[in-house]
Amino acid sequence: MLQFGKFVATRASMAMITLIIVSLVVFTLMELVPGDCAERYLAFKNTQGSGISVEDIEVERQRLGLDRPFMERWVSWIVGAFQGEFGDSCILRVNIAQLLGTKFWLSLSICLASLVLAYAIAIPVGMISAATNNPYLNNTLRIVSYLGLAMPNFLLALVIMLVSTVWFGETLTGLFSNEFRDAPWGWDKFVDLMKHAWLPIFILGWSATAFALQTVRALMSDEVGKLYVTAAAARGVHGRKLLWRYPARHALGPIVNSLGFDLNRIFNELPIVALILVLTDAGALLIEALARSNDQQLAGAIIFLLTASIVTLNFLTDVLLAVLDPRVRKSIMR
Repeated sequence: MLQFGKFVATRASMAMITLIIVSLVVFTLMELVPGDCAERYLAFKNTQGSGISVEDIEVERQRLGLDRPFMERWVSWIVGAFQGEFGDSCILRVNIAQLLGTKFWLSLSICLASLVLAYAIAIPVGMISAATNNPYLNNTLRIVSYLGLAMPNFLLALVIMLVSTVWFGETLTGLFSNEFRDAPWGWDKFVDLMKHAWLPIFILGWSATAFALQTVRALMSDEVGKLYVTAAAARGVHGRKLLWRYPARHALGPIVNSLGFDLNRIFNELPIVALILVLTDAGALLIEALARSNDQQLAGAIIFLLTASIVTLNFLTDVLLAVLDPRVRKSIMR
């Protein structure tokens, strides 16, 4: 138990170090963008008809603390980030934590739900596909998985929107109905969210399911033919008990370890899907900050929160794998 506690503490320390390194990279990229926040904000004001001068820029730079040394500003930023505070948006001039509000957590929930959907389908179907010799089932699953990999998520979103608009007169855009968009959270608003959230969850889970299905099938196919599985079958272990007790325990380890990677890949696909489906979430805000307003403070906050989510998920999967996989537990005891 003491060794397991040391393993958890080591993984937690590595996760924290990773977050600190990522924060330094993100903050450095924010600093490398031509022009600082004061210049970008006043340039934006200039496009609105407000005249600016060099003195105005210097006053704004001092007000924002941009005249302080780089390391001092980074330490201040990372301390605030761990407390959930990222300062003000460079262009919008509102607190980033308030601007994101529930948007980031909605985005993360949609991505996690897509991940759960993908593996809820891919794991049992991939196992069955690897264990059966039925050519019709295998060829059907192969076609479906290839289609999922070949058809981009944004194209699937456009097709679904076109069909729903032409046939049913409903665009299926947004996460809330008009009457619930600005309403306080309650049961009715949650039910309304569920009525709309299924579409982005399905679209984001489309390619994730196909990718996970191919991975599970390949890993299971490799394990099913090994001698220890044949020996177990010779001892009278058959069916689902055989699959779950022997090949699945070994094959699903890499799947558990890849959850953080898959979450990152799903979130990378979220912004373009958010634009198509008119979702006012963190994905849409990230596109707005990077491509339109050049608001690096807002973009940096979203990227850091996403990285923190992925690092946390990787830490939890490491611990889960150590609990489930005897090989990992033995490596801990060494």
